Amino acid sequence: MSEHSTHLALVLSLSLFALACNARAGTAAPIPAPNVDEARPTAAGKEKTVLAGGCFWGIQAVFQHVKGVISATSGYSGGNSKTADYELVSTGETGHAESVEVIYDPSQITYGELLRIFFSVAHDPTQLNRQGPDEGTQYRSSIFYANDEQKKIAEAYIAQLDQAKVFPRPIVTKLVPLQAFYPAEAYHQNYAALHPNQPYIFFNDAPKVAHLKQEFPQLYTEK
Repeated sequence: MSEHSTHLALVLSLSLFALACNARAGTAAPIPAPNVDEARPTAAGKEKTVLAGGCFWGIQAVFQHVKGVISATSGYSGGNSKTADYELVSTGETGHAESVEVIYDPSQITYGELLRIFFSVAHDPTQLNRQGPDEGTQYRSSIFYANDEQKKIAEAYIAQLDQAKVFPRPIVTKLVPLQAFYPAEAYHQNYAALHPNQPYIFFNDAPKVAHLKQEFPQLYTEK
């Protein structure tokens, strides 16, 4: 993201590159469902996970359109509370990753299904410390698991996808225990929905939501 407002020219010049990066989701079949997943309870409930994969605007936009997701909040994870500030995180020196806290109802959508969306349309898990035009450790691919079951499911799924060679390069997503999540500043929340014509959103994030609707119609909601 790196000061999006001052980088519109860069975004425009990289628009074809960004679309190319997102092209796989629109042309290939969805990646396989996880072989290991949590059991789906019959009663409604609330679980959470924190996911990081590039600019949090796009990750938030995707999961806001997933059935069973109660809320998706942009924020920071991986560092401490004193550095959970956009300007500081943007230096890439805080340990934080731009992240999204996903609160979901496991009776409507499983953790494995969330990860399938994360790997299929939300980001490219083979890019190290970058996504599209954004570069730096704050844009790394990470799963901040909330419990041992989430860790087991995520580990098994990454191994499954790598073994099947679903992606042309190895998955670089890091699995990290969730220590804390710090919501981002108010102006970052719902950014993609509030600014659909902003060039960065138009070229980088809107295609992700479109691919979600195309590839997972049964899990998509307009909200």
